[in-house]
Amino acid sequence: MVAVFNKELLSWYLITLKLRETLESGISSSPNSNSGSRSTEFTQQQQSLQRESSESLQVIINEDGENLQEEARSPVPEWVISMREKLEQACQDDVASSWAKLSIYKIPHYLRDSSGDDKAYTPQIVSLGPYHHGKKRLRQMERHKWRSLNHVLKRTNHDIRLYLDSMKEIEERARSCYDGPISLSSNEFVEMLVLDGCFVLELFRGATEGFEQLGYSRNDPVFAIRGSMHSIQRDMIMLENQLPLFVLDRLLGIQLGNPDQKGLVAGLVVRFFDPLMPTDEPLTKSHRNKLKSSLNRRETFDPLSDQGGVHCLDVFRRSLLRTGPQPTPRIWIKRRSHANRVADKRRQQLIHCVTELKEAGINFKKRKTDRFWDIKFKDGILRMPRLLIHDGTKSLFLNLIAFEQCHFDCSNDITSYVIFMDNLINSPEDVGYLHYCGIIEHWLGSDAEVADLFNRLCQEVVFDINDSYLSPLSEAVNRYYNHRWNTWLASLRHNYFSNPWAIISLVAAVVLLLLTFAQTYYTIYGYYRPAQ
Repeated sequence: MVAVFNKELLSWYLITLKLRETLESGISSSPNSNSGSRSTEFTQQQQSLQRESSESLQVIINEDGENLQEEARSPVPEWVISMREKLEQACQDDVASSWAKLSIYKIPHYLRDSSGDDKAYTPQIVSLGPYHHGKKRLRQMERHKWRSLNHVLKRTNHDIRLYLDSMKEIEERARSCYDGPISLSSNEFVEMLVLDGCFVLELFRGATEGFEQLGYSRNDPVFAIRGSMHSIQRDMIMLENQLPLFVLDRLLGIQLGNPDQKGLVAGLVVRFFDPLMPTDEPLTKSHRNKLKSSLNRRETFDPLSDQGGVHCLDVFRRSLLRTGPQPTPRIWIKRRSHANRVADKRRQQLIHCVTELKEAGINFKKRKTDRFWDIKFKDGILRMPRLLIHDGTKSLFLNLIAFEQCHFDCSNDITSYVIFMDNLINSPEDVGYLHYCGIIEHWLGSDAEVADLFNRLCQEVVFDINDSYLSPLSEAVNRYYNHRWNTWLASLRHNYFSNPWAIISLVAAVVLLLLTFAQTYYTIYGYYRPAQ
């Protein structure tokens, strides 16, 4: 059986059939029949065939050419065909996409627009990964990437095919880590993994072992500890500028002769990005010994959790949060599960600002620890670790917040801390007081810039107050703040005990009041009980 859908062929086929039938009937008819009537009949049949051929028909014929079935069908509108094509494409995308493996995200437009600083998310010197690959302003660093790869091959006596074949094996896994389709071909993507990965590892190892030990000149423009290194570090910590950690682990394992090793890169990441830490407090002795031993013995160093990070930004975030178990958030509204509830934008206020808390009698003191987020509150004293703010702090916090917003298997501890600081700081006066207490140290132009920085960091951020590790502390602070007796005592101390002269004036006023009371008492007493 054959199905024919072409209108032109169908039209000529039907016309031919009718002509044959007409001719056969004409031959068998009487010779005295009117030729004019036959002509009129033929013309009517031809017009009828033309009307039929203008419709979309489906004719099924067999191999002998016999007409078995004719069926008229209405034409399908183009917009319906377009919708079907889009649905088929959506189905293919849903099958091809592996959302569970996604870990390197493109910054959502609402976060990028609200920050007001596109440079905080976009690399300015070096590109890593496919998102910014090949951009014109970043091509200058490409020749230095090829230099780093050449150094690796010379130092290890390896052939480039060893690295290319290894990356080819994990190409699909690496592609699944990125958001959206990657326009690079298979060869281009594998080349990018090898080139960018070796470049990153040379920087990591050079910062730890020394660049001269790796064969670089002391005056090298890139592979040396100099001013440009800070800008390179800031580019390499951006969310859109990441390579999967398992790619770096595989490349480093090949260089060391053990391709299946895992975890060595994490320790190098922590050492390399240490200058970006938002605190200048030294590491505690236990953490310093742990880091040093892991680097010397090349053991796995995972700063916080029991599972490895997905890329360098994730590893650095875990190193910032290294600690014991996090406090369990308490439920503020009702005792029910909030796991499936959409975050309420109306309940993002954790705590009052510094000025208001001071008026309620809450004092601020610096807490000595390298964990900048580890805040404590007890007996009306809010103890906060020192926070160092430099020109790279904004980009660092924005990318950490963006990762916590995008990645499902990720806590919101950095977001909780930044929103807490945003609540505390409403004005330059709040920054000035925290600076006076030794809690904030900044290298920006003014206290107003610091206040504006925190007020812009969490705009359009989705945050659930019930999932914050600071919610129990905030609840305790707010209870203290709402107690009127504490406010009255604070007002008394502020108005009458803020300086020695105010204290002297208060004492003099009290003495004068007592003397006046005594004089009044004895005057009345003498009137009713005169001396005998």
